[in-house]
Amino acid sequence: MSKRVLPAAALVAALAVTSVSGISQVVAQEAAPRQESTTEDVDTLVERVGEVARKVSAKNEEVKELEIKLEDKQAEVSDSERAAADAQSRADDAKGDVSAQQEKVNGIAQSRYRGDSRSAVSGALAAEDPSDAVERMGYLGALSRKAQRTLDAKANAAIMAEDEKHEAAAAADKVREEKKALEEQREVLLREKEELEKQQKDIEKQVDALDEQQRKAWESQFGGTDKPKVDLGEVADGAASAALSKLGAPYGWGAAGPDQFDCSGLMFWAYQQIGKSIPRTSQAQIAGGTSVPLEDLQPGDIVGYYPGVTHVGMYIGNGQVVHASTYGVPVQVVPLKSMPITGTARY
Repeated sequence: MSKRVLPAAALVAALAVTSVSGISQVVAQEAAPRQESTTEDVDTLVERVGEVARKVSAKNEEVKELEIKLEDKQAEVSDSERAAADAQSRADDAKGDVSAQQEKVNGIAQSRYRGDSRSAVSGALAAEDPSDAVERMGYLGALSRKAQRTLDAKANAAIMAEDEKHEAAAAADKVREEKKALEEQREVLLREKEELEKQQKDIEKQVDALDEQQRKAWESQFGGTDKPKVDLGEVADGAASAALSKLGAPYGWGAAGPDQFDCSGLMFWAYQQIGKSIPRTSQAQIAGGTSVPLEDLQPGDIVGYYPGVTHVGMYIGNGQVVHASTYGVPVQVVPLKSMPITGTARY
């Protein structure tokens, strides 16, 4: 009997071992993809946020640049409208001068040819001595010619003033049309930005929903640190020191401090702290400074990244930059060449 039981027991044991082994394999097989899935999910999210962040940043930069152009154009509109109003006033005055002078010419003509007794000049012509009368007639003729020359000059001035008025009005119309075109362009950009911001909000929700392990993986993808490998004493008094004082501050789309920052906002704020005003957008920051070779970079120099300079960071020394990277990643320090460099600027 024991011989019959033994095989059965052995069979049960074998089945148990096989089952446990099979379950373990299934669990292991399921766990591995889940771990891989987590990594893949984070990688996919990093790729998506990188793409959207660059698009949003680029669109933000376009909008900021356009706002600056609109401010300048509004100033042009004001200047051109003021010039047009001044030209209109001069034209009106010139017309008035012509009318007044024409009345004088007409008055002299009436005195000369009709002998208006009420005219002081006509009274002078009433002299008994014919030679006096001839002399006075000559004087009246000279007076008439002078008045006519004055009238001609004023008429020419009026024509010129009228031309200037039309030119000034046309210039004002042109500037207003240019401003209108910029406003229409801004509306298009704002609509595009709104669509991108919807994607941005979706990414923010996904980032906010990451668990601790995923968040560590998320932040590690950007390779940053809050402990720069540089002697802070070397940058103690400059813009780099100001930027480094914000290590760990959260990223904020379009923010320029003092608590949240986007990339160009951190640069702008840091320079404000040392009493310098620099452009607000990343493209303008690189374009507005003096370009320097990478090997000559000094703490405080701004480095532009990606085509179109859609991102900037500040050099702090020892081959590192401090920057505001993207949503969910605080202000941190990364290697200078961790992103494709497209320009440098010194202020």
